[in-house]
Amino acid sequence: MKFTYAITRRPGKNFSQGLTTANTGPPSYALILQQHRSYVETLKSIGLKIIELEAQPDYPDAHFVEDTAVVTPKVAIITNPGAESRQGEEAAIAEILTPYRAIEHIQAPGTLDGGDVLMIDNHFFIGISERTNLHGAEQLGNILEKYENTWTTLQVNAGLHFKSSVNYTGNNTLLATEGFAGHKALSEYKKIIINRAEEYAANVLWINGHLLIPKGFPDTKTKLEKLDLNTIELDVSEMRKMDGGLTCLSVRF
Repeated sequence: MKFTYAITRRPGKNFSQGLTTANTGPPSYALILQQHRSYVETLKSIGLKIIELEAQPDYPDAHFVEDTAVVTPKVAIITNPGAESRQGEEAAIAEILTPYRAIEHIQAPGTLDGGDVLMIDNHFFIGISERTNLHGAEQLGNILEKYENTWTTLQVNAGLHFKSSVNYTGNNTLLATEGFAGHKALSEYKKIIINRAEEYAANVLWINGHLLIPKGFPDTKTKLEKLDLNTIELDVSEMRKMDGGLTCLSVRF
């Protein structure tokens, strides 16, 4: 799928008040702005038109926009985020997406975060996690079927989201942590298995023939470079401190 647009949101000054389980030191506002700008400029450089939104001070996690929507070529599904403090972020994203796609919504008691949804062509893997419950996953699956897509659910036992552990790198290949590498639902794909010490590096973004990878994970970088891809390394240290990564920072469509 060729992507044309990406929605991004500037981190707010209070971004460090967002949800996090990381213990990697205090985050820097100046540095996250710099890293976010590099991310946006990288997306522009590979052909995406950026819809850049201002910070939402009432929602310190709002720059992790991926969690608010799942967008396919035919429909945008607006989520119901699994963290109560994030419920409400999705309203502005629905308004942005309305001119581009048919709109559907996940309804309570279902919860769904976009970070738990991996799209590979017209098949969707949906992680059941602390943020996405079975009710929300089944709602998403039923909507996807209406638009001629297929779906599979998987239990997420480690990491915040499914895409914290598994991502697509093109050419029928997945980058996966050891915990998911042998999962029967993923058996048809080739695997690159992440070293346990570098599990954060599983969150990569394959988009428009380029693979965005987090900086600072040499073993994973070496494995990915063997694929002869257009690899771009980005520093996302401050996002990591807030449990975020490369996929989290945009809604692509």
